Amino acid sequence: MIVKKLNKKILIPICMMAIISIITIYSALTYTSSELGNLALKQGIWYIVGIGLVAFLIHMKNEYLYRHTIFLYIFGNILLLGLLLFAEPVNNSKCWFSIPGVGTIQPSEFMKIFIMLMLATMIHNFRSDYKNPSVGQEFIFILKTLGIVLIPSVLTFLQPDTGAVLIYLIIYFCMMFASGIRIRWFLIAGGVLALLLSSIFGLFFLKQDLFIDLFGTNLFYRFERIFNWQSGTGLQLENALAAIGSAGIFGHGFNETPIYFPESSTDFIFAVFASNFGLFGVIILLGIIVYFDVQIILLAKRKILDTDKYILAGIVGMLLFQQVQNIGMTVGLLPITGITLPFISYGGSSLLSYMILVGIILNISMEKEKHYKYK
Repeated sequence: MIVKKLNKKILIPICMMAIISIITIYSALTYTSSELGNLALKQGIWYIVGIGLVAFLIHMKNEYLYRHTIFLYIFGNILLLGLLLFAEPVNNSKCWFSIPGVGTIQPSEFMKIFIMLMLATMIHNFRSDYKNPSVGQEFIFILKTLGIVLIPSVLTFLQPDTGAVLIYLIIYFCMMFASGIRIRWFLIAGGVLALLLSSIFGLFFLKQDLFIDLFGTNLFYRFERIFNWQSGTGLQLENALAAIGSAGIFGHGFNETPIYFPESSTDFIFAVFASNFGLFGVIILLGIIVYFDVQIILLAKRKILDTDKYILAGIVGMLLFQQVQNIGMTVGLLPITGITLPFISYGGSSLLSYMILVGIILNISMEKEKHYKYK
């Protein structure tokens, strides 16, 4: 049976994170608006739907996705454009489509996967066409791949959703690094990025009126929110730190979150878990997360299809960035960006997107090396 062939080293941590997610979200219901309903039950339902997606992908195989990636990519960009044109604003953001009887769908979560698929097939085809590419050929290739990422990045930034844009860029750099292009391109990109950021930040700190004239108040307030973390102030961060700091070794106990802080079931889910289960629980959770990440890295080191290696590079980069960023912002070490903790935070779209990636990973672990050219 195909179930026996599934990689248990991937499935077991997913099951453990599912249990942790549901019980932690249930604990967060104490301070969650009743209008949102039972989020723990909804998360369980999303996990069940996600299992169905995994089964579907295992049946279809990754080759099907690779051959139709251009259509998925175009579809994803149409959804992002549709948000800007037709979606109702929620907290001044157009990030979600509201579907009666289902809830909300966030296209940017699925766009991460479409970008990975698109880049993986482009890198594979480039490496197949050019065994030893020249500098000029690499430069043209970089421009093409950068354009693929910039289109959804601009559409997502306008929603606005800065966190998703950061994830797109992390995916891009990780996959391009895995592609084996010359290191000089990363050095050049780092220099250009440093110059651009220093100019923008210089305007933000020294010429705020000019910054607002050039970029608008929306971007100004987003920057202001990011830099406010340095002061360690704000109800959300202060209360989250108080909940974590008072938990001790074994925590306050299940469903005993001692203090209110906003976004407890999503952005700050780690604080709920840490306050409930203390240092001991945090060590277990971090152990599960690290084990899961390591298994994906070990899979990427096996003799597998090059396209699969590129996909795994994007997955690992995305997961590591989100895990470090989410936990870091919860404990006050990094700016608050609204990036959730994969497989743990509540969210139908995000969870389904991660489960799709699980399906892709499981397929890779079962497939023997093949040689295809996806065009």
